[in-house]
Amino acid sequence: MLKFLLLCCSALLMAATGYGCAAAQESAREQAGQFHLERGAVQVWSDENFNALLTAIEGLSAHGLDPVDYGESTLKVLRAAPISRDRLATNAWFMAATHLLQGRTDPASLEPFWTLPPRNANLALALEAALEAGTIAASLERFKPSRPIYTDMQNELAWQEKQLREPFQIVSDGAPLEEDDEGPRVEQLRTRLSQLGWAVPAENALLFDEPLATAVEEFQESVGLNADGIVGPMTLTALNRTPQDKIDQLKVNMERVRWLPEVLGRRHLIVNIPGFHVTAYEDGSAVRTHLTIVGRASRPTPVFSDEIEYIDFNPWWETPPSLARTDELRLFQRDPDAVERLGFLVYDASGALIDASTIDWTALTPSTFPYRLRQKPGPLNALGQVKIIFPNPHNVYLHDTPARSLFDQCQRTFSSGCIRTQNPVELSKWLLEETPEWTPERIDEVVASKAETRATLTEKVPVYILYMTAITDGAGGISYLEDIYNRDGAVLSALQTVPE
Repeated sequence: MLKFLLLCCSALLMAATGYGCAAAQESAREQAGQFHLERGAVQVWSDENFNALLTAIEGLSAHGLDPVDYGESTLKVLRAAPISRDRLATNAWFMAATHLLQGRTDPASLEPFWTLPPRNANLALALEAALEAGTIAASLERFKPSRPIYTDMQNELAWQEKQLREPFQIVSDGAPLEEDDEGPRVEQLRTRLSQLGWAVPAENALLFDEPLATAVEEFQESVGLNADGIVGPMTLTALNRTPQDKIDQLKVNMERVRWLPEVLGRRHLIVNIPGFHVTAYEDGSAVRTHLTIVGRASRPTPVFSDEIEYIDFNPWWETPPSLARTDELRLFQRDPDAVERLGFLVYDASGALIDASTIDWTALTPSTFPYRLRQKPGPLNALGQVKIIFPNPHNVYLHDTPARSLFDQCQRTFSSGCIRTQNPVELSKWLLEETPEWTPERIDEVVASKAETRATLTEKVPVYILYMTAITDGAGGISYLEDIYNRDGAVLSALQTVPE
């Protein structure tokens, strides 16, 4: 009977640790097997270290990982069977260490353009040292990401788990709420804001008064929404985000942090798509942040990484064929004069310049559009004054825009995939700081000349275009962002999936 039970427990543990990133899982199993092969028939796990392992596995919940996935219950059953539990304990430790080090899921299966290398460590050496020193209980913690945001997420996760036991006031669906409105939904709003830290006492709890409007604006600002003081659909969704919703969002984003390599570069840029900003980092510190406009849901900005090689000032816009056939063709059909007014040049398939006034735009369709479009440098150029290039197959880059009023919006999904950037001249000056011939004064002169000019960086600067819906609020807390492309669900599902 005992033998049968041990066989069943063994099968359960192998199933529990048999999913996530397939390559990483296989590597963890191989390392565990090699670890025992090198030690022969010697029992590796003493009772003390085995009990400490159970403590370490329980601690994985602080990382948004489920201890059950590492055979916690199976190992507890084997507590009194030292020989049978030995290899299974090693497998569990290696799997947990691998997941903390590289992520529980395969990033390339969730982000098809992911090419970043995972973090690595000598797990066998680490386990051997922990077994000898009796530090198994804390041994897995060394493999978690060292980025401060990860620790902030851990603290927030612990807080939100406590909030699961606290009262939660739902603000009922209905018409947008604004100042001077009155009724039970206003009272719900007041209670919900108080639960979130915005206590707004009032003589009449049913009245949407000015202090309540101010509290709504502060809440909206904290979650990246337009601070208009009106409780519309997006604000209502943010208010009604439950602790469990936030826990799930934290788990997803902690996993995304685990995907990242240890070193991103001495100088680098990080674009956070849902955050609508790009941040420049130097020697581990954020030195400047610029607002961005990213792709709309139908043309999302992809998640990938590359290196910035050069900057074009006063660029021509080589209109991508897909945009020429759709967006520009529709514009020209409505307004033929826009071709000349916006500075477009039209070329046929042989490269010959065509007189646009001779073209009947209404006779064309996207499938029959035969022309190539280029837009001259100037105030109406789609790229504005600057194009920051990191050559990539997506034809995505950072650039200026003539539609600068769009930066006044909080939710900025207006582009066709490229990343429109606020104050890109200033960002260019930072990128060119280590290219001696490109002084700030020279950059200003070139921009003012309105002549297309290329500046090549002496050292390429890595750029990482990421998708993070939970970010630091700058004070050790977490801000929850809208999942603008509905990408969180796939990661959460992968974290929760158990193989057949």
